[in-house]
Amino acid sequence: MSTSLKKPRTITAGIEEELSPALKSYLSSFVYHLKVERGMAKNSIESYRRDIGDFLLFCPKEIGNYETDDITKYLLSLQEIGLLNTSVARKRVALGQFFGFLKDNDIETKVDMDLVPRIKLGVQLPDVLTVEEMFQLLNSLPVKTPLEIRNKLMMELLYATGMRISELLSISLHDLNLTERVILVHGKGSKQRYVPYVDTLDELFAKYLKQSRPILLKLKQSELLFLNNRGERMSRMGFWKILRKAVLEANIKKEVTPHTFRHSFATHLLEGGVNLRIVQALLGHSSIDTTQIYTHIDMKRLVETYKEYHPRA
Repeated sequence: MSTSLKKPRTITAGIEEELSPALKSYLSSFVYHLKVERGMAKNSIESYRRDIGDFLLFCPKEIGNYETDDITKYLLSLQEIGLLNTSVARKRVALGQFFGFLKDNDIETKVDMDLVPRIKLGVQLPDVLTVEEMFQLLNSLPVKTPLEIRNKLMMELLYATGMRISELLSISLHDLNLTERVILVHGKGSKQRYVPYVDTLDELFAKYLKQSRPILLKLKQSELLFLNNRGERMSRMGFWKILRKAVLEANIKKEVTPHTFRHSFATHLLEGGVNLRIVQALLGHSSIDTTQIYTHIDMKRLVETYKEYHPRA
Protein backbone atom coordinates (compact mmCIF):
# COMPACT_ATOMS: atom_id res chain seq x y z
CA MET A 1 0.00 0.00 0.00
CA SER A 2 1.19 3.44 -0.83
CA THR A 3 1.81 5.72 2.12
CA SER A 4 2.41 8.88 0.11
CA LEU A 5 0.33 11.75 1.41
CA LYS A 6 -1.80 13.58 -1.11
CA LYS A 7 -1.90 17.34 -1.21
CA PRO A 8 -5.45 18.47 -0.38
CA ARG A 9 -7.32 20.07 -3.25
CA THR A 10 -8.28 23.69 -2.93
CA ILE A 11 -11.92 24.64 -2.82
CA THR A 12 -11.75 25.95 -6.39
CA ALA A 13 -11.47 22.35 -7.58
CA GLY A 14 -14.37 21.09 -5.51
CA ILE A 15 -16.78 22.91 -3.26
CA GLU A 16 -16.78 26.29 -4.98
CA GLU A 17 -18.28 24.96 -8.23
CA GLU A 18 -21.33 23.79 -6.28
CA LEU A 19 -22.12 27.21 -4.84
CA SER A 20 -24.72 29.48 -6.37
CA PRO A 21 -23.31 32.27 -8.57
CA ALA A 22 -24.21 34.84 -5.91
CA LEU A 23 -22.48 33.01 -3.04
CA LYS A 24 -19.48 32.29 -5.26
CA SER A 25 -19.23 36.01 -6.01
CA TYR A 26 -19.27 36.97 -2.33
CA LEU A 27 -16.61 34.38 -1.57
CA SER A 28 -14.43 35.57 -4.45
CA SER A 29 -14.71 39.17 -3.25
CA PHE A 30 -13.68 38.11 0.24
CA VAL A 31 -10.69 36.17 -1.10
CA TYR A 32 -9.65 39.20 -3.17
CA HIS A 33 -9.87 41.31 -0.01
CA LEU A 34 -7.60 38.88 1.87
CA LYS A 35 -5.09 38.78 -0.95
CA VAL A 36 -4.91 42.40 -2.08
CA GLU A 37 -6.02 44.52 0.84
CA ARG A 38 -4.67 42.41 3.70
CA GLY A 39 -1.73 40.78 1.92
CA MET A 40 -2.42 37.42 3.51
CA ALA A 41 -0.22 34.42 2.69
CA LYS A 42 -1.42 32.02 -0.01
CA ASN A 43 -1.87 29.05 2.34
CA SER A 44 -3.88 31.14 4.78
CA ILE A 45 -6.09 32.42 1.97
CA GLU A 46 -6.80 28.87 0.77
CA SER A 47 -7.64 27.83 4.33
CA TYR A 48 -10.12 30.71 4.64
CA ARG A 49 -11.57 29.93 1.22
CA ARG A 50 -12.09 26.27 2.13
CA ASP A 51 -13.60 27.04 5.53
CA ILE A 52 -16.04 29.64 4.23
CA GLY A 53 -16.98 27.56 1.19
CA ASP A 54 -17.72 24.53 3.33
CA PHE A 55 -20.09 26.57 5.50
CA LEU A 56 -21.86 28.13 2.52
CA LEU A 57 -22.43 24.72 0.98
CA PHE A 58 -23.50 23.25 4.33
CA CYS A 59 -26.17 25.93 4.64
CA PRO A 60 -26.92 27.48 1.23
CA LYS A 61 -29.07 30.62 1.45
CA GLU A 62 -29.39 34.07 0.00
CA ILE A 63 -26.64 36.05 1.68
CA GLY A 64 -29.02 38.35 3.56
CA ASN A 65 -30.85 35.43 5.17
CA TYR A 66 -27.91 34.01 7.11
CA GLU A 67 -28.49 33.96 10.86
CA THR A 68 -26.36 33.48 13.94
CA ASP A 69 -27.97 30.09 14.53
CA ASP A 70 -26.73 28.84 11.15
CA ILE A 71 -23.13 29.27 12.25
CA THR A 72 -23.74 27.78 15.69
CA LYS A 73 -25.33 24.64 14.21
CA TYR A 74 -22.47 24.29 11.72
CA LEU A 75 -19.79 24.48 14.41
CA LEU A 76 -21.70 22.07 16.65
CA SER A 77 -21.94 19.59 13.77
CA LEU A 78 -18.17 19.75 13.33
CA GLN A 79 -17.68 19.05 17.03
CA GLU A 80 -20.15 16.16 16.98
CA ILE A 81 -18.20 14.51 14.17
CA GLY A 82 -15.03 14.79 16.23
CA LEU A 83 -13.07 17.65 14.65
CA LEU A 84 -10.54 19.00 17.13
CA ASN A 85 -11.56 22.17 18.96
CA THR A 86 -8.52 23.98 17.58
CA SER A 87 -9.78 23.36 14.04
CA VAL A 88 -13.36 24.33 14.93
CA ALA A 89 -12.09 27.52 16.55
CA ARG A 90 -10.14 28.34 13.37
CA LYS A 91 -13.31 27.95 11.30
CA ARG A 92 -15.19 30.22 13.70
CA VAL A 93 -12.53 32.91 13.19
CA ALA A 94 -12.78 32.53 9.41
CA LEU A 95 -16.57 32.91 9.51
CA GLY A 96 -16.25 35.96 11.74
CA GLN A 97 -13.85 37.56 9.26
CA PHE A 98 -16.17 36.77 6.34
CA PHE A 99 -19.34 38.17 7.88
CA GLY A 100 -17.37 41.13 9.20
CA PHE A 101 -16.20 41.79 5.64
CA LEU A 102 -19.80 41.69 4.41
CA LYS A 103 -20.89 44.16 7.09
CA ASP A 104 -18.03 46.53 6.25
CA ASN A 105 -19.23 46.51 2.66
CA ASP A 106 -22.83 47.29 3.61
CA ILE A 107 -24.09 43.78 2.89
CA GLU A 108 -26.56 43.11 5.67
CA THR A 109 -27.05 39.68 7.26
CA LYS A 110 -28.68 38.47 10.48
CA VAL A 111 -25.39 37.18 11.88
CA ASP A 112 -24.05 38.43 15.20
CA MET A 113 -20.75 36.66 15.88
CA ASP A 114 -20.83 37.85 19.50
CA LEU A 115 -23.74 35.44 20.01
CA VAL A 116 -21.88 32.46 18.52
CA PRO A 117 -20.43 30.41 21.41
CA ARG A 118 -16.65 30.56 21.60
CA ILE A 119 -14.77 27.28 21.29
CA LYS A 120 -13.00 26.23 24.46
CA LEU A 121 -9.42 25.23 23.76
CA GLY A 122 -8.78 23.53 27.07
CA VAL A 123 -6.67 20.39 27.44
CA GLN A 124 -8.40 17.41 25.89
CA LEU A 125 -7.44 13.78 25.48
CA PRO A 126 -5.74 13.06 22.16
CA ASP A 127 -8.57 11.30 20.35
CA VAL A 128 -7.31 11.88 16.81
CA LEU A 129 -4.16 10.57 15.14
CA THR A 130 -2.39 12.57 12.47
CA VAL A 131 -2.26 11.04 8.99
CA GLU A 132 1.38 10.14 9.62
CA GLU A 133 0.56 8.49 12.95
CA MET A 134 -2.30 6.53 11.39
CA PHE A 135 -0.02 5.26 8.63
CA GLN A 136 2.60 4.41 11.26
CA LEU A 137 0.07 2.27 13.11
CA LEU A 138 -1.48 0.57 10.08
CA ASN A 139 1.81 -0.10 8.30
CA SER A 140 3.29 -1.69 11.41
CA LEU A 141 0.64 -4.43 11.51
CA PRO A 142 2.01 -7.86 10.52
CA VAL A 143 0.11 -10.14 8.11
CA LYS A 144 1.77 -13.52 8.53
CA THR A 145 -0.89 -15.48 10.43
CA PRO A 146 -4.67 -15.75 9.97
CA LEU A 147 -5.23 -13.68 13.13
CA GLU A 148 -2.79 -11.00 11.99
CA ILE A 149 -4.49 -10.72 8.60
CA ARG A 150 -7.86 -10.40 10.35
CA ASN A 151 -6.53 -7.75 12.74
CA LYS A 152 -5.05 -5.63 9.97
CA LEU A 153 -8.21 -5.80 7.88
CA MET A 154 -10.34 -4.72 10.85
CA MET A 155 -8.18 -1.67 11.59
CA GLU A 156 -7.78 -0.74 7.95
CA LEU A 157 -11.57 -0.86 7.54
CA LEU A 158 -12.19 1.28 10.60
CA TYR A 159 -9.99 4.00 9.15
CA ALA A 160 -11.18 3.47 5.58
CA THR A 161 -14.87 3.77 6.43
CA GLY A 162 -15.25 5.67 9.73
CA MET A 163 -17.45 2.87 11.08
CA ARG A 164 -18.16 2.43 14.76
CA ILE A 165 -16.60 -0.69 16.26
CA SER A 166 -20.08 -2.12 16.87
CA GLU A 167 -20.88 -1.65 13.18
CA LEU A 168 -17.63 -3.29 12.10
CA LEU A 169 -18.20 -6.36 14.25
CA SER A 170 -21.75 -6.72 12.92
CA ILE A 171 -20.80 -6.93 9.23
CA SER A 172 -21.96 -10.13 7.55
CA LEU A 173 -20.74 -11.67 4.32
CA HIS A 174 -24.00 -10.55 2.70
CA ASP A 175 -23.15 -6.92 3.46
CA LEU A 176 -20.06 -6.97 1.25
CA ASN A 177 -20.00 -5.81 -2.34
CA LEU A 178 -16.40 -6.54 -3.27
CA THR A 179 -16.92 -5.59 -6.91
CA GLU A 180 -18.10 -2.06 -6.15
CA ARG A 181 -16.00 -1.86 -2.96
CA VAL A 182 -18.90 -0.80 -0.75
CA ILE A 183 -20.24 -2.25 2.50
CA LEU A 184 -23.79 -2.12 3.84
CA VAL A 185 -23.43 -0.87 7.41
CA HIS A 186 -26.11 -1.45 10.04
CA GLY A 187 -25.97 1.61 12.27
CA LYS A 188 -27.75 2.87 15.35
CA GLY A 189 -31.53 2.78 15.45
CA SER A 190 -31.77 0.18 12.68
CA LYS A 191 -30.45 2.74 10.19
CA GLN A 192 -28.49 1.45 7.22
CA ARG A 193 -26.00 3.13 4.92
CA TYR A 194 -23.49 2.15 2.27
CA VAL A 195 -19.85 3.10 2.80
CA PRO A 196 -17.01 2.77 0.28
CA TYR A 197 -13.51 1.53 1.02
CA VAL A 198 -10.19 2.05 -0.75
CA ASP A 199 -9.11 -0.33 -3.52
CA THR A 200 -5.80 -0.93 -1.75
CA LEU A 201 -7.72 -3.28 0.55
CA ASP A 202 -8.59 -5.71 -2.27
CA GLU A 203 -5.60 -7.97 -1.64
CA LEU A 204 -6.14 -7.97 2.12
CA PHE A 205 -9.81 -8.85 1.68
CA ALA A 206 -8.89 -11.72 -0.64
CA LYS A 207 -6.36 -13.13 1.81
CA TYR A 208 -8.75 -12.95 4.72
CA LEU A 209 -11.79 -14.40 2.94
CA LYS A 210 -9.94 -17.17 1.10
CA GLN A 211 -7.29 -18.12 3.66
CA SER A 212 -7.74 -16.72 7.16
CA ARG A 213 -11.50 -16.81 7.72
CA PRO A 214 -11.93 -20.51 6.76
CA ILE A 215 -9.21 -21.39 9.27
CA LEU A 216 -10.88 -19.34 12.01
CA LEU A 217 -14.31 -20.71 11.17
CA LYS A 218 -13.12 -24.31 11.62
CA LEU A 219 -16.16 -26.58 11.23
CA LYS A 220 -18.68 -24.02 12.45
CA GLN A 221 -21.13 -21.94 10.46
CA SER A 222 -21.36 -18.17 10.64
CA GLU A 223 -22.30 -15.32 8.31
CA LEU A 224 -20.31 -12.78 10.31
CA LEU A 225 -17.27 -11.35 8.55
CA PHE A 226 -14.97 -11.14 11.56
CA LEU A 227 -14.51 -14.13 13.86
CA ASN A 228 -12.43 -14.84 16.94
CA ASN A 229 -10.04 -17.76 17.22
CA ARG A 230 -12.94 -20.03 18.22
CA GLY A 231 -14.91 -19.28 15.09
CA GLU A 232 -17.39 -17.10 16.98
CA ARG A 233 -18.36 -13.44 16.97
CA MET A 234 -15.50 -11.08 17.79
CA SER A 235 -16.24 -9.08 20.94
CA ARG A 236 -15.50 -5.42 21.61
CA MET A 237 -13.20 -6.39 24.44
CA GLY A 238 -11.36 -8.76 22.13
CA PHE A 239 -10.76 -5.97 19.66
CA TRP A 240 -9.68 -3.60 22.47
CA LYS A 241 -6.94 -6.03 23.52
CA ILE A 242 -5.74 -6.37 19.93
CA LEU A 243 -5.70 -2.60 19.47
CA ARG A 244 -3.80 -1.91 22.69
CA LYS A 245 -1.09 -4.37 21.67
CA ALA A 246 -0.83 -2.90 18.17
CA VAL A 247 -0.56 0.68 19.45
CA LEU A 248 2.18 -0.32 21.87
CA GLU A 249 4.17 -2.15 19.20
CA ALA A 250 3.79 0.74 16.75
CA ASN A 251 5.23 3.09 19.38
CA ILE A 252 2.24 5.42 19.24
CA LYS A 253 2.29 7.60 22.35
CA LYS A 254 -1.30 8.83 22.20
CA GLU A 255 -4.29 7.14 23.77
CA VAL A 256 -5.99 5.23 20.95
CA THR A 257 -9.49 3.75 21.19
CA PRO A 258 -11.70 2.20 18.50
CA HIS A 259 -13.45 5.58 18.22
CA THR A 260 -10.10 7.22 17.45
CA PHE A 261 -10.31 5.68 13.98
CA ARG A 262 -13.74 7.25 13.42
CA HIS A 263 -12.64 10.68 14.62
CA SER A 264 -9.42 10.49 12.61
CA PHE A 265 -11.34 9.46 9.49
CA ALA A 266 -13.65 12.47 9.79
CA THR A 267 -10.90 14.90 10.72
CA HIS A 268 -8.59 13.91 7.87
CA LEU A 269 -11.37 14.23 5.30
CA LEU A 270 -12.59 17.57 6.67
CA GLU A 271 -9.10 19.01 6.89
CA GLY A 272 -8.44 17.77 3.36
CA GLY A 273 -11.35 19.80 2.02
CA VAL A 274 -14.30 17.39 1.96
CA ASN A 275 -17.62 19.11 2.60
CA LEU A 276 -19.23 18.41 5.95
CA ARG A 277 -22.35 16.94 4.32
CA ILE A 278 -20.32 14.22 2.63
CA VAL A 279 -18.56 13.31 5.87
CA GLN A 280 -21.89 13.19 7.71
CA ALA A 281 -23.29 10.83 5.10
CA LEU A 282 -20.27 8.53 5.37
CA LEU A 283 -20.53 8.46 9.15
CA GLY A 284 -24.29 7.90 9.21
CA HIS A 285 -24.73 11.06 11.26
CA SER A 286 -28.06 10.96 13.08
CA SER A 287 -28.43 14.52 14.39
CA ILE A 288 -31.98 15.79 13.88
CA ASP A 289 -30.61 19.20 12.93
CA THR A 290 -28.39 17.83 10.17
CA THR A 291 -30.32 14.88 8.72
CA GLN A 292 -32.04 16.88 5.99
CA ILE A 293 -28.91 18.42 4.56
CA TYR A 294 -27.33 15.24 3.30
CA THR A 295 -30.19 12.90 2.39
CA HIS A 296 -30.01 13.99 -1.26
CA ILE A 297 -26.34 13.11 -1.73
CA ASP A 298 -26.11 10.42 -4.39
CA MET A 299 -23.86 7.41 -3.92
CA LYS A 300 -21.81 8.06 -7.05
CA ARG A 301 -20.77 11.55 -5.93
CA LEU A 302 -20.11 10.33 -2.42
CA VAL A 303 -17.80 7.54 -3.64
CA GLU A 304 -15.97 9.84 -6.07
CA THR A 305 -15.33 12.39 -3.34
CA TYR A 306 -14.18 9.67 -0.95
CA LYS A 307 -11.66 8.28 -3.47
CA GLU A 308 -10.29 11.72 -4.16
CA TYR A 309 -9.69 12.73 -0.57
CA HIS A 310 -9.07 9.70 1.68
CA PRO A 311 -5.36 9.64 2.60
CA ARG A 312 -5.23 5.85 2.19
CA ALA A 313 -6.71 5.86 -1.32
